[in-house]
Amino acid sequence: MSKKRLGKGLQALIPEIEETPLSDAVDVELEDIIVNEGQPRKIFDEKKLAELTSSVAQHGVLQPLIVRPRGEKYELVAGERRLRAAKKAGLKKVPVVVKVLTDRETLEIALIENLQREDLNPLEEAEAYKKLLEEFNYTQEQLAKRVGKSRSAVANTLRLLSLHPDVRREIEKGRLTEGHARALLALPLEKQPDAARRAIELTLSVRETEKMAGQAAKKRKARKPKNNKDSYIEDLEERLRTACGTAVSIRLQSRGGGRIEIKFSSPEELERICEIIL
Repeated sequence: MSKKRLGKGLQALIPEIEETPLSDAVDVELEDIIVNEGQPRKIFDEKKLAELTSSVAQHGVLQPLIVRPRGEKYELVAGERRLRAAKKAGLKKVPVVVKVLTDRETLEIALIENLQREDLNPLEEAEAYKKLLEEFNYTQEQLAKRVGKSRSAVANTLRLLSLHPDVRREIEKGRLTEGHARALLALPLEKQPDAARRAIELTLSVRETEKMAGQAAKKRKARKPKNNKDSYIEDLEERLRTACGTAVSIRLQSRGGGRIEIKFSSPEELERICEIIL
């Protein structure tokens, strides 16, 4: 059986890993491998995992896992599906390649491995991008080059984190695609769950969802009452709504002051807004 090649992104991070044959890997007890809590992938397809378990039971683990030393044990860097399948298949040991890696390298490798295999759902991908940006001070441009995507693709994926929690759960379940989610971003946060349910119930395509969201946005704009705010204040409100992903209103007072009102519908949404502001 020919060896499955790793993608260029992973090979660029650890060039020698692709040249490591299975015979040169080290066998390690499964109980000595600790799963990395920072692993970007949280949801596993049980059907695909069952298929992999069947393969592992028959042929063993054909591609070594990547681990790094962690005290007297090893922390998993890449290969969690293979590790889970090995446990389900009843194996006691698995082949590994041991690397000394920093936290950033560990997250990068885990992220890129999953991206290459298209194993991450869009929200897992967005959370991983956010972690790289915030914890390791990447710019979006640097991150895009690192994972082999355009800056706009990275930015669009990150925008999914501003979706309503109910919509995010539908994406995690696979009932909505990333394209549907982007279409729903055109709506105010409080309108997104109903629109998402309608898209699911009517099995709307991405294009049909975009049309539905666009029509709803136009109706909302048409119903918007006139006020005494000048265009500058209205522009500020719109920019704040976009940034926070929720309803924002600027209330002016006669003496030149005023207040900003930001709406939230749950503790989770409040926490998300606070993270954006802080």
